[in-house]
Amino acid sequence: MQTNLADFIRDTPEGREADAILRSCVHCGFCNATCPTYQLLGDELDGPRGRIYLIKQMLEGFPVTRRTQNHLDRCLSCRSCETTCPSGVNYHRLLDIGRGVIEQRVPRPFVERMTRYTLYTTIPNPGILKNAVNIGQLFRPLLPTALSEKLPDSAASQRPRVGRPAAPRQRRMIALASCGQASLTPNTAAAAGRVLDRLGIEMVELESAGCCGALRYHLDAQQQALDDMRRVIDACWPYIEGIHSGGVEAIVMTASGCGLQVRAYGELLKHDPAYADKAARISALTLDLSEVLAAEREGLMELLQLPAKESAGERRRVAFHSPCTLQHGQKIRGVVESLLAAAGYVLTPVVDAHLCCGSAGTYSITQPELSKRLRDNKLAALSEGSPDVFVTANIGCQTHLQSGSAIPVRHWIELIDERIDERRDD
Repeated sequence: MQTNLADFIRDTPEGREADAILRSCVHCGFCNATCPTYQLLGDELDGPRGRIYLIKQMLEGFPVTRRTQNHLDRCLSCRSCETTCPSGVNYHRLLDIGRGVIEQRVPRPFVERMTRYTLYTTIPNPGILKNAVNIGQLFRPLLPTALSEKLPDSAASQRPRVGRPAAPRQRRMIALASCGQASLTPNTAAAAGRVLDRLGIEMVELESAGCCGALRYHLDAQQQALDDMRRVIDACWPYIEGIHSGGVEAIVMTASGCGLQVRAYGELLKHDPAYADKAARISALTLDLSEVLAAEREGLMELLQLPAKESAGERRRVAFHSPCTLQHGQKIRGVVESLLAAAGYVLTPVVDAHLCCGSAGTYSITQPELSKRLRDNKLAALSEGSPDVFVTANIGCQTHLQSGSAIPVRHWIELIDERIDERRDD
């Protein structure tokens, strides 16, 4: 694709990066075949190829309007198009650059600005979020549907984080507390800590690290998000350098959305002279929980030996929803499924498993109609094999799917944890 970027961006780091990405696109349109919003709306400008043209025009100095902003807002950032693209177009990075520019050029309506401000000041703050959840449960009937559906039952949200290992181990990994997960599904981190402990690994949660920056970054508050990332790096660094108890061997992520963001620190902070090297090292040390367990497979198999008395007919049927941040962003495919199968669960088939569930961070709140349609399509696909439970790897997907499902939606590590307990009690 030929480009002629405008003076305001041509010689900036973002401009040079955008120019290279634009030139890599060959207009083939394969991306539209796997784009969730294009599948729903059938509008070229609501597919990756159309959005690339819109961003190109904007960066070349053409006027931009709310119409362009709306088309960019409707992108889920699911990166399914990147998995499909034969030319390796780095679409998500171009979208980030384009959104950053248009946020400065096109003012949002007041209500929209306040909604976004409320989201990126509330959700990344565990203390505020916990209180907001409690208040929301009291006034659920008065809330908009998009918000009330996200609230867990009172009993689930207040479930104590019990059974967490306290004894230190020689091997240690650090984990972020994950803003939403800590308030909405506290058993996820507890289960991860128990499983790792049984494998001889201590999981140290860094509650002081705060939000990973994903939420603010994808709400186009990019400078605030970069500050979030620097704060995470500062919290992790004493452990990385070995100042605290001999250091750690990895940063383990229990939410795939957070994991993808932390793995991008090196890219996003590469022009920050004070943090570039540290960010690159943090990204290199970051592992999804499934990667950690897969690397410890031999020890895990000893813990997961199934009772001989269990027949295939008695095994629980599980439908796995692979979050976009796991399969498209981090390129981790089939790992969670193999762990669940090794634990004795029967994996049911899921059609169109590459398509987004519609959660996409705060997309279910900012784009409720599209998000609900995607959610309902995903729930129908997950239900096809008559599973007993749905499982996923990201807090956003979990709460979003649960909002429309009578079947329980859980994090996959909880099932591994329960299977190990069953084996220990056998």
